Amino acid sequence: GQEPAKPPAKPPKGIIAVAPPSFRRERGLIKRGVWPVAGCDEAGRGPLAGPVVVAAVILDPARPISGLADSKVLSATRRAALYDVIRERARACSIVSVEAGEIDRLNILQATLAGMARALHLLDPAPQLALIDGNRLPRDLPCAGRAIVRGDALEPAISAASILAKTARDAEMRRLHEVFPQYAL
Repeated sequence: GQEPAKPPAKPPKGIIAVAPPSFRRERGLIKRGVWPVAGCDEAGRGPLAGPVVVAAVILDPARPISGLADSKVLSATRRAALYDVIRERARACSIVSVEAGEIDRLNILQATLAGMARALHLLDPAPQLALIDGNRLPRDLPCAGRAIVRGDALEPAISAASILAKTARDAEMRRLHEVFPQYAL
C-alpha cells in the first residue's frame, strides 16, 4: 500500500505561518455599498532612529495585486517590486512621514495615530471606511474606522499600506545613512 501523507513541516521557531490576506471582508463591504475602503499601517515605531512612516491605500477591485502580505514577512526585493505595483494599480495612496520633533512632542503612539489620520485625509477619493492595523483608531478620521489587530497580515489594503510604509521608510533610512554614516543605520 501507500504510505500516509506526511503532515506539513512546522515553520521554524519564531516564524508564524500566515495565510495570504483575503479580500473576503472588502468584497462584503463593497456588496453593502461601503466603498472606497482604505487600509492604513505604519513602519518605524520600534527603531531608535528615523521617522515613523504611515501609508494609506485604497485598492482598486478591478486591478487585483497578487502577493500582498505583511511587509515584515517579505524580502526587501519583493517589497520593492510590490511597491511599484501598488503605486500603479491602487485607486489612491498616500505616504506621510512623522518626524522626530513631533514624536518627541506627542509620544510615539500619538504621533503614529496623527500620521494615520493625515495619510487618510490625503486620499482622493476619500474613503468611506478605514481599516487600521492595530488596536486603536486615530482621532480626526475622515471616515468611519475599524482597528484590526494583525491587520497587515489579514487585510489586503492594510498589507499594501504596510508595504508602502516599510519601503518608503527603508529608503529614507538609507538616505540618512549617506548623510550620517557614523550611526550605521
